[in-house]
This record gives sequence, C-alpha cells and structure tokens, in this order.
Amino acid sequence: MPQAIWTGSISFGLVMLPVKLYPATSPKRVRFHEFDGSGRRIRHRRVIEEPQAGFGFGFDDLPIVAPAPDAPPRVAGSSPSWQEPAEDEPDRADRPVAYQDVMLGYEVAPGETVLLSRDEVRALAPERSRTIEIEDFVDLASIDPVHFEKSYYAVPQREAGAERAYALLARAMDDARMVGIGRIVLRTREHLAAIRPKDGAIVLETLFHGDEIRDTKELLAPTAVAEEPSQREVTMATQLIELLRAAWDPSRYGDRGRERLLDAIAAKAKDAGTIKPAEAEPTGADVSDLMETLRASVEAAKARAAEERAG
Repeated sequence: MPQAIWTGSISFGLVMLPVKLYPATSPKRVRFHEFDGSGRRIRHRRVIEEPQAGFGFGFDDLPIVAPAPDAPPRVAGSSPSWQEPAEDEPDRADRPVAYQDVMLGYEVAPGETVLLSRDEVRALAPERSRTIEIEDFVDLASIDPVHFEKSYYAVPQREAGAERAYALLARAMDDARMVGIGRIVLRTREHLAAIRPKDGAIVLETLFHGDEIRDTKELLAPTAVAEEPSQREVTMATQLIELLRAAWDPSRYGDRGRERLLDAIAAKAKDAGTIKPAEAEPTGADVSDLMETLRASVEAAKARAAEERAG
C-alpha cells in the first residue's frame, strides 16, 4: 500500500469531502548506479567550475542584504556560513561546495544570471493548503490530453465518514460527463488540477498550465504542410484506420525496451554473477559475547572428547 502524499478535502459548493491522495501510477524505469571497472561505486560531488565569460555579474555586483543587528553584512542570497576560502584551500575550480552554500541561478538573458538562495526561493513558495476548492466544472472532452501531467487517486477518509459524499460526487460527475477544475499545493508548488470520476472512484489529474503548452504553429513551418489531401486519399486513410480499430487494452502494450534490458541484466547475472558488497572490517567482538562463545566451544569439545573415549 503506497503512502498518501496529501491529506485534505475536496470542496464543491458547501460540500466538504475529506480525502487522501495516492499516486495512481508506479513508473517502472530501470535505474542504474555508476561504478568503475573494478565494481566500486562512483559518487558525484558539487564543485566549482571555471569562471565563464559573460556571466551576468560577480560577487562585487551583488546587492547587500540588510543584516540582523548583531550580524555582519553578507552577499545577497548567500548562506550565512559562506566565507572566503582559507589560504590552505584556494578558490580553485574543483573545490567542493557544501550543500548550504549552493546558490540557485536563473538565466534572465543570454550570459546574464540572477542568483537566489534556497531560503529566498523557499520564502516565495505557496502556502500549503488542505482544501481543493472546485472552481468550475467543464466537459472532460474539452481538455486536450496534452494538458494532463500526473494522476492520483483521491481516496475517502473513512474515519471521517466521507464515503457517501465521495460516491455522490463521483456519480454526479459521471452522469454529467463533467470534471471539476481546482488548485492544489503539493510539496512547494501549486498545481492546476482536474478532478474526474473513474470506475466509481475519483481521480485527480495535475494539469500543465496553458502557457506551458507549445503552440503547434511554432513547430510547423509554413512549408511543412503541403497542399490539402484529396478526398480519395482521406477515404483510403479512413478505411485503414477502421481496419486497425481495436478496443483499448493497456496490457497489450508492454514496455518492450525495459523488458529487453531486464532480460539482458538477468542473462548477465546468470553468466557473470553479481557484485557483492565488500565485507566490513572486523570491529572486535564484545568481550562477554566472545567469552560465551569460547565457553560453549570448550564444552562442545569436551563432549566430543568424552564420546570418543567412551566409544
């Protein structure tokens, strides 16, 4: 059973429907760790790269944040722990950078970057909300699938006695062929959401905003579309579509690339084996445990010797 990622209520009119949100999908991508040729794990570090020509500004150009009365001024957006590199640790290009000293940069123009600290970005995050207020109901068919981002199952909070209201909303939307449109804050981001029925359950789909969808006209050059197809061509293409018509069955369309990769991994594991983690160096046994082990060993040895003499 997956963990709920959000607990709150769906509000439509004066009806409050307490729900818990669970991911509706479970991606099965094959993920790899990195190793060198001898089987040792490779880790990544945050290091300073060589200065780039045309960078928007340097530290001298950054504004100064008004400090607390008892604190010295610091560069805007920098961590309070930031300081000049020590003499024995020059500001070289490959110097490791602590997590708290990493700045977030946004390129506002070619070669011009604005730096923000994590605290500054965090302060601008939307406040967490425990209510999804349905602002409108729209026809499901009017939403182009390109807007759908990720699916979640909204499950009624049984301890709150929400089953009846839950069934009501699901049934009413199904009968009307409508979906609710609202907003939800997940983690630190506000999402546009569509709330729709599915087999008696309620599904919440996060949506891409309108300005996140590319206009097809930007991608199709004026010369990309040739002369209009003839009616005979359209008729023939329609007949081909009808011949290939089938009921949608997602189980027919497995991830063949993932299956081939997993088969190759299984074959290699069978032929060459797998990498075993290195055994930890002995750290010394507890004296009391060691004494008990020795005592038991002595008693077992005495017993064997007695049996041998008796035999």
